[in-house]
Amino acid sequence: MNQTARKNTESFQGIPGSSLSEYFRTSGEALAEESALLGQVIRSILASNQHLTNKAIIARLIDVLEYTDSVVTGDVVRKTLEIVLDHTVDDI
Repeated sequence: MNQTARKNTESFQGIPGSSLSEYFRTSGEALAEESALLGQVIRSILASNQHLTNKAIIARLIDVLEYTDSVVTGDVVRKTLEIVLDHTVDDI
């Protein structure tokens, strides 16, 4: 496992629920860009002293998507957001 992938999976330890973190841990290089983005988002949330919740992750990904001008980056953000939403339990 390369250094970046290891750093990102270490960031996933604080993710609420195990389904999302397990999905990224087992994805290998197939989701390297998405994994890197999620790691950055998690570190950003923690650095701003916010609670790490699925809602905070989703909100931060939407913020990134709204402010990106790059089509490629937008695709990575959308894919990451889709994965997070697929592995997040709905609020009741």
